[in-house]
Amino acid sequence: MTRERLSIKTGYTDKPVTEEVVKEILSDAVWAPNHGLREPWRFIFVPTHQKEEFVEDVVKLFPAGMQENRRNYFSQPSAFLIVIMKEDPRQKQWDEDYGAVSCLIQNFQLLAWEEKLGVVWKTNPHNYDPKAHELLGIKPGEKIVAFLHMGYFEEAPEPRPRTPIEEKFTLYNK
Repeated sequence: MTRERLSIKTGYTDKPVTEEVVKEILSDAVWAPNHGLREPWRFIFVPTHQKEEFVEDVVKLFPAGMQENRRNYFSQPSAFLIVIMKEDPRQKQWDEDYGAVSCLIQNFQLLAWEEKLGVVWKTNPHNYDPKAHELLGIKPGEKIVAFLHMGYFEEAPEPRPRTPIEEKFTLYNK
């Protein structure tokens, strides 16, 4: 059930996250609604066996005083999926594409949850860093929408309560 899906930020097991599993999940996740079937996404996958090298490359993007902190931060997940969006210069299409990519990410998270693959969607400052874009081969006219941190888990954290829908719901009435 979708209410069970939570962001898993820590407590990952040693089980590797493979390219095959990520491709299988993405093959279903791409059925997200996307206007005009523009499919405005692409992905960079960092599998478990390449994570350490990736972390060392990413850590170099940060000032020397932050590198050890960032090394610890990026070392926690077992793998990464970086989600990139083509940026349409037309605002309406940009909004539709961002919504489509967000739907795809939610689909990915729900499908991964069924496999006990924990995912957390991260939008940190390095997503906007030109040096990170160069490292990852992000082209002009593209945006990093998410670093998805991933890893298998055994125990999920306790869910945090949500606001009752009645507090967020208004009935249109003239």
